[in-house]
Amino acid sequence: MSVIIKGGTIVTAENSYRGDVYCEDGVIKAIGESLDVPSSAETVDAGGCYVMPGGIDPHTHMELPFMGTVASEDFFTGTSAAIAGGTTMIIDFAIPSPGTSLLGAYKQWSEWAQKSAADYSFHVAVTWWDESVPKEMEVLCKEHGVNSFKHFMAYKGAMMCDDEVLINSFTKAGELGALSTVHAENGDLVVELQKRIFEQGITGPEGHPLSRPPAVEGEAANRAIRIAESLGVPLYVVHTSCIDALDAITRARLGGQRVYGEVLAQHLVIDDSVYRSEDWRSAAHHVMSPPFRAPEHQAALWKGLTSGMLQTTATDHCCFCTEQKEMGKDDFRKMPNGTGGVEDRMSVLWHHGVGTGRLTPSEFVAVTSANTAKIFNIYPRKGAVSVGADADLVVWDPAASRTISAETHHQNIDFNIYEGMEVTGNAATTISRGKVVWTGGELRVTRGAGRYVDRPCFPSYYEALAADRKTHAPSAVKRG
Repeated sequence: MSVIIKGGTIVTAENSYRGDVYCEDGVIKAIGESLDVPSSAETVDAGGCYVMPGGIDPHTHMELPFMGTVASEDFFTGTSAAIAGGTTMIIDFAIPSPGTSLLGAYKQWSEWAQKSAADYSFHVAVTWWDESVPKEMEVLCKEHGVNSFKHFMAYKGAMMCDDEVLINSFTKAGELGALSTVHAENGDLVVELQKRIFEQGITGPEGHPLSRPPAVEGEAANRAIRIAESLGVPLYVVHTSCIDALDAITRARLGGQRVYGEVLAQHLVIDDSVYRSEDWRSAAHHVMSPPFRAPEHQAALWKGLTSGMLQTTATDHCCFCTEQKEMGKDDFRKMPNGTGGVEDRMSVLWHHGVGTGRLTPSEFVAVTSANTAKIFNIYPRKGAVSVGADADLVVWDPAASRTISAETHHQNIDFNIYEGMEVTGNAATTISRGKVVWTGGELRVTRGAGRYVDRPCFPSYYEALAADRKTHAPSAVKRG
């Protein structure tokens, strides 16, 4: 199976240039002009378009069991929708219940993911601690290509980690050369604020953001960062949504700490007015954590992204249909948290980022694929247009416009948080593992075509730190 992409402008995180791209057996084999390729190769006309690495969404939750129900999107429908939007890989989360096996969760999610239409990998959550957990973390790293572990600082009584778990897990991850990631919200504060707000008679979706104000996120982000600093390990903060958390990340990075920040596309363009809608259904479908914030937070998040203080963009794609949201009809605390967006991330970021001058095309590639690939150690296999890289590519038409709607999207949910938004800049053709899987507005996906992607660990952070200290240690002074 081979394909030649002709006449486009190749855009990477570093530069852009004219050239054709030839792919064979799922890998990029040649890049240049007037390439000599087999006559049997499928030709994709990229005239007037950009040829970029397929997007990588580092934060999704397909068919997640959560809050008494299961997310409506499975790995086939979710990765198919991603492909329609130009995303060719996701990193999902295997989440064990407290007291259960991390390896067991990894195997269960791996079974569910067999139906994926695009490539995938897993972060594995640490939700509890005993002597078995570090042993399983080591097996996951050394035998299953896992190099990141997730920690929920919220959802008390379900999956929340206290500081002792964070310290133990961060330490073990550092020994293994794995990256610790956190959902930064103070779960104890959330529970107390939820109680107070509900007792005031506020029971609808508008109560959700009131129970999770920016300070709740900022405190947790700062605490996790300081724990990581004390232990000498890197940290990745998921779905940064407010100035408070961004400030904590910025302070750490300017101080030389290795901290990464992720921002969701929806947090960049949607504000908290959605919770005050007279349409209960619309307000309910925006219930996610962290919640949408006041407009000044969007402005700050854009500055964080353009300045490099935030490095990656994601969706936290976790779909619940209206019937599921109605579980919290009379009590916002019982409403499943989550929104969709895996199909629309790339277009929304192009339109509101590149289209407004906030991002260059190369910066767009960086925040939608290359940075994620580098941070999670799969670059240049993913996130690059280079010979030897996986043939995961998107032919991007910067002039194509569409109106986002639940009536036309491919996501398995009956609502779209971007409903009615017109975006210019869309995926004309998506290529996954060298196969054209989206073109002319039609999906050509195959159930089970996606493959699990191993993500090797880095060298132990403690060993690297010790070596660095030894290298920069002052010379001994001899005294006579």
